[in-house]
Amino acid sequence: MKKLSPKLQGLFLRKIEGDATAQIHRDAYLKWLRFYLDYCAKYDHRPRDSDSLAPFLEKLSAKGQSAKSQEQAAASIGLFYELVEEWKSSEPKTSAEAAAMDWEQVYEAIKQQIKLRQYSPKTLKTYVSWVRQFQKYLKAKPPLELAAVDAEGFLTHLAVERKVVASTQNQAFHALLFLYRHILKADYDLKDKVVRARRTRYIPVVLSRAEVDRVLAAVESRYRLVLSLMYGCGLRLNEALNLRVQCLNFDQQLLTIHNGKGGKDRTVPLPQCLLPELSEHLVKLRNLHERDLSEGYAGVFMPGSWARKGPGAAKSFPWQWLFPAVNLTFVPDEGAHRRYHLHDSQLQKALRHTVREIRLTKRVTSHIFRHSFATHLLQVNVDIETIRKLLGHANIQTTMVYLHTARSRTRKDRISPLDIEPDLIDGDIAA
Repeated sequence: MKKLSPKLQGLFLRKIEGDATAQIHRDAYLKWLRFYLDYCAKYDHRPRDSDSLAPFLEKLSAKGQSAKSQEQAAASIGLFYELVEEWKSSEPKTSAEAAAMDWEQVYEAIKQQIKLRQYSPKTLKTYVSWVRQFQKYLKAKPPLELAAVDAEGFLTHLAVERKVVASTQNQAFHALLFLYRHILKADYDLKDKVVRARRTRYIPVVLSRAEVDRVLAAVESRYRLVLSLMYGCGLRLNEALNLRVQCLNFDQQLLTIHNGKGGKDRTVPLPQCLLPELSEHLVKLRNLHERDLSEGYAGVFMPGSWARKGPGAAKSFPWQWLFPAVNLTFVPDEGAHRRYHLHDSQLQKALRHTVREIRLTKRVTSHIFRHSFATHLLQVNVDIETIRKLLGHANIQTTMVYLHTARSRTRKDRISPLDIEPDLIDGDIAA
């Protein structure tokens, strides 16, 4: 963890001197500021932007920090924001800073346009990351002077110099398209001028059913059910973690996935073997919910405008997360504690640990359970169109990749010459 610069530490200590509570916890306040600045540098957040505080506190919650520690961290960062405001009002703007402010306005506009279109937070993070890389590539050029040739040069640079794969270059292309069309209102006609990264056909890694069972048996118990649903229902990690109690329909044995990739909803069958475990899990969730209510918490985080349209919904049981975080998250703007869902980094870390423990030789990520779901259904002759609908793919071509991962029930096209008796091969050649 990097140390604070002497100038920043000195100014921050002066702010602490003006706060009686901060003086008592001086060392802790310094620690939280260092943690916050390290977090912003690692995850590409702007430390001077107050919107960076909420994801930082979510990260603390995911790491098991108590609600009291989160509240103390929020107070420390609040002092830092006060310091930032003092800098803005007292320091003269140089020409270089004015140019940087122009870019800051661009990032703020991107944030607003993303919210307006109701894109996911991950889309915002990805687009901002690519625009920052684009800004670095341009060096000191202000945004209002950008032309299509600048984007052309950057995308070609990605393919030729950085040797990114086609999907990565395509992601950067769409981030810059969003910047030019919706923020700069500028021309983005690149035609065929960009050197395209080489496109390779990716065949997913899949687990056998025996390997799936080994992982589920060995993984920490608190993650077993979510991984079981990911494999049993073909869910993406984000879809599984965003499930709420009301997504379960025991009467029809269906699971509803809301706001999946592309903002689409779909339903999938619930695995019958998981029904007893899910029923027991709901009893534990209800006990946790009642305890939270008795302690006066503000409810779960709500999607979109639901917090405004249904102010009491956040505390209702159907809206509770199916896989909640262990600790509550402190929300500084509200001065209240809310509960977030299980953080993806926790599950991924547990999965990596399990794979090492059981010594699997395959590269296992959380998405491998979705790949295995589709592959194993193909192996028992479920038609590809049904699998497409279960996975939520818009295009059948996306689903067709699993034809390369499913082992055929016949020997056609799946036989190796090493497995054929030499006499048979030689006899065929002689004939």
